[in-house]
This record gives sequence, structure tokens and C-alpha cells, in this order.
Amino acid sequence: MEWLMIGWQAALMGVVEGLTEYLPVSSTGHLILLERLLGYDFHESFEVVIQTGAMLAVLVEYRRRFLRLTHFRDNRGFSGWTGWFWLGLTTLPAVVLGLLLHGFIKEYLFSPTTVAVALFIGGLVMIVLERLLPKRAEAGVDSIGWKRALGIGCFQCLAMIPGTSRSMSTIMGGRLMGLGRQTAAEYSFFAAVPVLVLAGAYDLYKGFASLQASDVWPYAVGLVVSFLVARMAIRFFMRLISRHTLEAFGWYRILISVVVWWIMVR
Repeated sequence: MEWLMIGWQAALMGVVEGLTEYLPVSSTGHLILLERLLGYDFHESFEVVIQTGAMLAVLVEYRRRFLRLTHFRDNRGFSGWTGWFWLGLTTLPAVVLGLLLHGFIKEYLFSPTTVAVALFIGGLVMIVLERLLPKRAEAGVDSIGWKRALGIGCFQCLAMIPGTSRSMSTIMGGRLMGLGRQTAAEYSFFAAVPVLVLAGAYDLYKGFASLQASDVWPYAVGLVVSFLVARMAIRFFMRLISRHTLEAFGWYRILISVVVWWIMVR
């Protein structure tokens, strides 16, 4: 019955990954904390690789938009070579810093203390910015431009700190550069695809030698569950921010950071 218990735990990790990957609350932070609470030591690449399921959810949910990237004769906005160029600019800063700091981050920053502090600070930043930034018109992702694409990529680097949230960094970065809330969120989804693919592939490559046949089962369960849950989370999030600000997520981050500190750090 051990395989059933491992499958249940992997499914729970997949649920948390799917729910939190595109919400500005830090999927990595939640996964680190859940793994500690479950008391099961998944393979070192598990948390990063199951994010592939959430990435596939974006590809399926926005398949028509991504198909435009194959229309190489149409380079208007987020399509054709222009779209690939923007995604490349957004991905480049994280790739460079990730290669330079991967070992340091894994060894020193993947801890409940880092998560608690990052959740708290990120929550405060979200609340302040949501109250100060004016409401912007929704011009759509075709209006991003290469300067904003690169700027969002720089903000995305903040997500290397567990607990910060890639979604929060890119959405708030986009908002600071004049994007509407829904436009910033949509581009954040698209920008996640190359980052999650590269991060998952690199982590799997680094840990491939230690993989065992028994790891296939939890990997498969986590991937499938995160894909299904992420699709629902994306739809919920876009409906939510069409009517409300992100301030509630800021308060949630502060609350969960206090809980983490109380239970796992102090």
C-alpha cells in the first residue's frame, strides 16, 4: 500500500502546484512547506518538474494565442517572430541568473525561513502597489513591446527567491510598466512557459543520475493533477481580477507567512 500513500501525497502536491503556480502566492514556497508537513522526501527534481503540468495547462488554455507564434509571416504584436523575440527577452535574465545561482539557491534559500520572509515582504508590496497604482486600460498582450518584455523578465528574476512568486513578480512588474491588470496577468502566463520548461529540464538533467524507477509514479501523478487543477485556477484567476484587485492575495501572503513562521521557524 506504500505506492497508494505516495500517490496520494504526490496528488496533493500536484493540487497545490496547480492552484498556486499562476496565483501571486508562490507555488515553490507552498510546495516546500507542504513537503515538510507531509514528511515525505520526494526526488530533488520533483517540485520543479511537476510545474510542467501547470505549463501545459497554459498551452492548452491559450492554444489559439500560442498558435499565432507559428504564423511567421504575421509579426504584429505577440505573434510570429516578434512574439518569440519578446518571450526570449523575458526569459533571458532568468536563464542567466538561474545558471549562475542555481546551486546557491538550492542549498541556502530553499527553507521555511526564506519562504516566510519572502511571503511577508511580497504581500506588503502587493498591497501598497495595488492601492497606489492607477487603473490601466486593457490593451492586450499585443501591446507589450520589447522594452516591457525585457523589463518583465528582470522582475521575473525575483521569483528565484522561494516564497516571492513568479506570478507576483511579473504581474506587478507589468503593472509598474503601465499594463492593465488582466494584460499583465495574461503575459505572465505566457512568460511562464519557457521558464518552466527550461527550469524543469535543467533540474531533471542535474538530478537524472539519482532518479529511480520508483520515482516515475509520483512524477506522473503530480504532473497530471497539476495540469487539471492549473486549468481551473487560470480561469478562476482571470475572472477574479476582471472585477477585483490583487490586494486580497497580499493579505493572504502576510497571513500564511505568519503561520509558517509560527509553526516551522520559531
